Amino acid sequence: MGRSFRWLLAAFWTSNIGDGIALAAGPLLVASQTDSPMLVALAALLQQLPWLLFGLWAGAIADRVDRRLLVMVANGLRAVVIAVLAATILTENVSIGVVLGAMFLYGIAEVFADSAASTLMPMLVKKQDLAIGQARLQGGFLVANQLVGPPVGAFLFTTGMAFPFMVQVVAVALAVVLVSRIATTRGAVRGTVDTHLRQDIADGLRWIWAHGPVRTLAIVILSFNVTWAAGWAVLVLYARDHLQMGEIGFGFLTTASAVGGLIGIALFGRLHPRFSLATLMKACLLLEVVTHLGLALAPQGWVAILIMVVFGAYAFVWGTVSATVRQRAVPTEFQGRVGSVYMVCVFGGAVIGNGLGGLIAESWGLTAPFWFAFVGAGLTLAIVWRHLSKVAHAEAPPEDEPAEPAPRDV
Repeated sequence: MGRSFRWLLAAFWTSNIGDGIALAAGPLLVASQTDSPMLVALAALLQQLPWLLFGLWAGAIADRVDRRLLVMVANGLRAVVIAVLAATILTENVSIGVVLGAMFLYGIAEVFADSAASTLMPMLVKKQDLAIGQARLQGGFLVANQLVGPPVGAFLFTTGMAFPFMVQVVAVALAVVLVSRIATTRGAVRGTVDTHLRQDIADGLRWIWAHGPVRTLAIVILSFNVTWAAGWAVLVLYARDHLQMGEIGFGFLTTASAVGGLIGIALFGRLHPRFSLATLMKACLLLEVVTHLGLALAPQGWVAILIMVVFGAYAFVWGTVSATVRQRAVPTEFQGRVGSVYMVCVFGGAVIGNGLGGLIAESWGLTAPFWFAFVGAGLTLAIVWRHLSKVAHAEAPPEDEPAEPAPRDV
């Protein structure tokens, strides 16, 4: 799909290897500095909070500046934050306060990097290539971030606390170099902008509300993240205490979802040409409802593991299809703002769902969050079912098709 897409794909994979390493090394570093469950939980919250605080602003900025440059600057700041953290570890000046502060600053930079990076592919490839392009990006996230990175990060941490973060700095810095090779039109996609950021955010929200299919997809993503996070919040206790799988069994559950994702990668190339996007969306959401029911009724651990394999497979397909649908329907000048709203829905839904899941489990037991998720997801799907065909095939105006970028020396 062109040289620029290959540079983008290489940068995405490289960056996600670094993030995957931190996915294991970060919690291990936190645990090495404190035994407080509250501080450990706070560390997890600080990874989600920046999206809720700065997500809309980051999307608006991505729509008014040079997006490629914004990705490079934000990733460069990520590398600086991690380099400082690694230096404090090497000099034995690290503390839980330093770690939490670094995680929050890193999360802020990541919000701006991801908001701009998500807008690059629609500028580089044609609409008919968006689905396969998204599949390759999603595959990179699954392999590099979820499968390869974490065990490497854990191994490096055991050899030296600073090592995984030093490797992450190299990976993120290399991603900056790779992004710099992408050929895009220089400058902002909107040209000269004379509006305030608040006005840009308001315009983006109004555009989403006025566009029925995009609005429906945002509501689906928010509600389904609330229901899934309710069960995920107690998954470790569900595996350990309800299914009697122990800590190792919980590890098998999370690994099973990654294995399912690999199956999704293998199947997507066959599913995409044979089925419409609407059919794939309906199938994924229906499987989500059935997954909650299956986990609520699972009598033994091996059943839950099989269910998680199925979850991983359709979650990969859903992530690829939903991103493709959104990028096809949203004009280039709104990609940053609309994409940031979707990410706020993802993380906002997760925060709400985590809280609800804990309260429900405290009152009605460890399977109750899955029953809540089954009913909530089922009702949501029933409401939006007949609208999904319009959602899947919503298109932006024809003139919004990305033009071929002007060649430049790379």
